[in-house]
Amino acid sequence: MVAAGVGLGLWATGDGAGPAGSAQRQPSGSTSESATASAPRKTPSPSPTRSYPLSETPRTIPAVRSHSPARGPGWRPARGERVVVSDAELADEGRLIAGELGLAYGGEKDDVRAGDVRLALSEDEGADPESYTMTVRDGRVHISGPGDAGVFYGTRTLKQEVHGGRTAPEGVVRDDPGKPVRGFMLDIARKHFTADWIEDRVRELGDLKFNQLGLHFSDDQGFRIESDSHPEVVSQQHLTKAQVEKIVELAAGRHITVVPEIDSPGHLGAVIAAHPDLQLRNASGVATRGAIDISKDESAAIVDDLLNEYAGLFPGQWHLGGDEYQALVVANPEASYPQLARAAGEAYGSGATVADLATGWLNDRADTVRAHDRTVRAWNDGFFRGGSVQADEAIQVAYWTGKEIGARQPVEYLSAGRKLVNYNDEFLYYVLGQPQTFVYPTGQRIYEQWTPRVLRGTQAVPTKYDGQILGGSFAVWCDLANAQTQAQVAAGIRMPLRALVQKLWDADRPALSWTDFKAMADRLG
Repeated sequence: MVAAGVGLGLWATGDGAGPAGSAQRQPSGSTSESATASAPRKTPSPSPTRSYPLSETPRTIPAVRSHSPARGPGWRPARGERVVVSDAELADEGRLIAGELGLAYGGEKDDVRAGDVRLALSEDEGADPESYTMTVRDGRVHISGPGDAGVFYGTRTLKQEVHGGRTAPEGVVRDDPGKPVRGFMLDIARKHFTADWIEDRVRELGDLKFNQLGLHFSDDQGFRIESDSHPEVVSQQHLTKAQVEKIVELAAGRHITVVPEIDSPGHLGAVIAAHPDLQLRNASGVATRGAIDISKDESAAIVDDLLNEYAGLFPGQWHLGGDEYQALVVANPEASYPQLARAAGEAYGSGATVADLATGWLNDRADTVRAHDRTVRAWNDGFFRGGSVQADEAIQVAYWTGKEIGARQPVEYLSAGRKLVNYNDEFLYYVLGQPQTFVYPTGQRIYEQWTPRVLRGTQAVPTKYDGQILGGSFAVWCDLANAQTQAQVAAGIRMPLRALVQKLWDADRPALSWTDFKAMADRLG
């Protein structure tokens, strides 16, 4: 049972009664279904008049970018009213919002009725496909956007506006996200999370207009998704492929891309446990925890088997990991791991280093994934300064830390033209048990101090690099897996997620104080 962390929790009545009746609408066109379904009700004209105050800006998370106020009664869902679409591609969005608000889904219709919610695709060529316009006028709602994602986000705004029996205010909302990547990453390798819990997070993320869910499902402690190519590596507690397919389908319906991560060449302990001959050993024969020996062809073969297998399960994006390869944290990697030094020389010529070999590994894995038409990213400490081999320019940098050996400032990546996703461990890392120097992040600190340009520590990079920062992701890491239950994790990340998406949607100083923002979040559920 999930506690306070369950999404916005907006209602849809089971008996079809719906929430309180619509406030003062005027019928137009054909007769309203509601007028024949129950006792007739008086419907005063909603035409702009001095009897109505000027509408106020909607209170939603994230806040809408622009609202043009108007005078009128606004809109509330009522029994018998319907959601209709102008384009068949919006059927899924129409059915979802209809069910959530207790309305009928009318399908693709051209007629106009009192109380209608109409969804439509606009013809704004070149416009952000996640943008939308929502007009509340004459007792009806019209949501349009250049893409179905934008229309979906408009339905999320409407859902929040009318939550708790409230009224969607008269006027026009014009809205679009500041950043294209708005993510949440979950470590299911160190701690098993149930499919139901993950599905609840998907619903929560969708209502908040997040668009990525990362699943880190392979690490030293576990491998958590069923495998046909290598069933021997899979942990006892795991998700079946059928469960993952359901999660991916649910996410797609909410315009969320599920981004998987099989971290390599480090953090492969669960794979190595089934294939101990692939474990990296130093010159003295001592095993290196979690690290696979990348001088062996068999190491690349098994990782590529897994990447190829899961490519069909996860569309769109892939996280390659690449961080904390233990061969590179010693004083002299070439002396400590002579087999890696030899392999580097054979592959890249005299003078090539172990770092070059690791970069070549990253590029090769990127090629494996890109063969399936996937975009890729890797942790920033999987990129190395200098050397004869450079990471492929198309690999996005998932910037999380500046604590690694030879740490590079974010500007070093940005000035080279790379695109970054912000995972700043100072603000966005929720590490179970708070090991080392980690503390549980608070929504207030994110809301008041963080922006997408704050990539490392508390210092923002120059504004000129803003366009290369694709967005950000909140990350749950389960280093001490039993430190919190699933319900405690859901409750603990609730306000940080809301604060984060507000700053990713609009990085400017929020209009509401933290106290007012939190009160609004508590009202929305």
